[in-house]
Amino acid sequence: MARTADSPAAPRVSPPDLPDEFAEAQPARGADLLAARLDLTGDVDLAHCSLEQCVIEADVDTLDLTGATVLDVDMHGVRVASMPMRNASIRRLRITGGRIGTLDLSGARIDELELRDLRVDYLNLGGAKATDVLVADSTIRTLDTPQAELTRVRFDDCRSDEVDPRGLRSKDVDLRGLDAGAFTDANSLRGTTLTMFQVQQLAPTLAAGVGIQVKD
Repeated sequence: MARTADSPAAPRVSPPDLPDEFAEAQPARGADLLAARLDLTGDVDLAHCSLEQCVIEADVDTLDLTGATVLDVDMHGVRVASMPMRNASIRRLRITGGRIGTLDLSGARIDELELRDLRVDYLNLGGAKATDVLVADSTIRTLDTPQAELTRVRFDDCRSDEVDPRGLRSKDVDLRGLDAGAFTDANSLRGTTLTMFQVQQLAPTLAAGVGIQVKD
């Protein structure tokens, strides 16, 4: 596919659309929460719930959002050991500041996600279909994207120890702002944009992938 001069296209990320006032609400599995402010502690089960126009603060061991519908949600200053969001439907979610041990977005359907000023030990996007994602000023120890479909995704001033892109399908994925210690499969980076320095770092992995033996 031919690329235009504007490639890679930037993600189209906008702030969550939030009301001026919020209601206090109690978290519950399968709950329907609208315009709520949640201050979460302990272990919280919000699996299969609907969160719309909500603000969330969390200092929890587990925040379970498996299968949840998340629309116009702002999370800030979070401290979460485990945050499963498997098979969630996400539209305009912003997470700013804090630390997350495991953020599991495997199988999620994502439209507008912003992660900013975060420390994440393990970010899993395996099998996710994500459009318009911005990750900025963040450290992600391990980033897994096996079999993911990513469109208009950009990293700005981010660091990662290891990235596993096996089976990744990419369009307008900008990795120039991701300082990665290692990519486990350089051949799966088709459709991404890298700097010349990153390509030079990847040269041995790329050569091995096509059967080239490199010796001085």
